[in-house]
Amino acid sequence: MKNILYVAIAMLVLASCEKPNKIGFVDNGALINDYQEKIDLEAKYQAKDDAFRKRADSIGLAFQTEAQKGQAEAQKLAQRNNRKKAEELMAGLQQKQQQLQQQMQVEQQQITQAFQADIDSVIVKVKAFVGEYGKANGYNYILGTSDAAATVMYGEEKSDLTKTVTEALNADYNKAK
Repeated sequence: MKNILYVAIAMLVLASCEKPNKIGFVDNGALINDYQEKIDLEAKYQAKDDAFRKRADSIGLAFQTEAQKGQAEAQKLAQRNNRKKAEELMAGLQQKQQQLQQQMQVEQQQITQAFQADIDSVIVKVKAFVGEYGKANGYNYILGTSDAAATVMYGEEKSDLTKTVTEALNADYNKAK
């Protein structure tokens, strides 16, 4: 009987020695959107997009002027009974327009793909940082939540690490700059 009592006491002592899991959560959307590297990246690509649009507008205006001249020339040729030359001129203009549109579309896709690759890289960095932050601060788990996919349905405000992790992440980024 005494042995059972000693075993029970020993189990209670061992059980009380285990520390509880330390759990926190972050709002994924807020963390990413408030991360300075992402903000800088968006500004960089906005500038690239603005430059692209200006160049595309300039090319478009130049082509429009060329097309108007070509149409006027085609009308003159048609009036002189040279329809074949007029049709060739118009076909050439249409082909050039298609080539310009394709070129602009390819350039826009390249900008979009480069931006997406850079954003994906930022997300990978953030995930790695959160993992390192959790290890360094004794967390067993750091959960993520967002409006789109709420994996944390409720969490005490003291367990919300979003602001703390965002500040640490931005400090790390600014230090590396």
